[in-house]
Amino acid sequence: MPVPYGSGIMHKENQFEEMSDNFDKFSKLRQDYDQGSLSKKSVLPNPFDQFEKWYEEASRSTIKEPNAMVLSTSGGNGRASSRMVLLKGFDEKGFLFYSNYRSRKGQEMAVNPYVSALFFWDVLEQQIRIEGTVERLSAEESDAYFKLRPRKSQIGAVASAQSEVLASREQLEEKFDQIAADYPEEQQEIPRPEHWGGYRISPYYFEFWQGRRSRLHDRICFNQRPDGIWSVARLSP
Repeated sequence: MPVPYGSGIMHKENQFEEMSDNFDKFSKLRQDYDQGSLSKKSVLPNPFDQFEKWYEEASRSTIKEPNAMVLSTSGGNGRASSRMVLLKGFDEKGFLFYSNYRSRKGQEMAVNPYVSALFFWDVLEQQIRIEGTVERLSAEESDAYFKLRPRKSQIGAVASAQSEVLASREQLEEKFDQIAADYPEEQQEIPRPEHWGGYRISPYYFEFWQGRRSRLHDRICFNQRPDGIWSVARLSP
């Protein structure tokens, strides 16, 4: 069947119009930032102290989960993957979170210990980037935290084969109910599964970002030198 002359041109024109509408929709999403500023003089000399200062401010704000962070990992194939996890503690040794060791991120971190974490607090117009190496916490540290978790969260950690294909929601809920039935008494301790535990990110790089007007944002970074001293620099936005 012959193709009408010009049909290809009309198809491209329709595609262009659709793309233009899509670009227009997103181009209207504009937000100028004016809540604060950041400089090499105002930032604290220790990046852990600066993180704690900003984190405390975020905790006092209306942000629902200031400890939510994007964790990015990559395995042996070099393909990056990201997901949200919850920060569960920090000190000058590093940043703590907990997960299933058999999950995709767990398998990737076992192959490649280099990770990055990102906090974004839109209410404060701030973000913090952290890059570092990750290692597992000791069994004793993971046990101690697991005992603090709500009972249903403990059961969930046992029931979920995280990142594996699941036939149905019902299958997961049946596994949850089965484990709950195995520990019917509230005072009955649920042991931490061996495939679940904690990680510590030991940073070698921090970047503190403060939104500014006209996209001229403030970016102050900390790089750890071989002698352990942190060098500070301002980056172009």
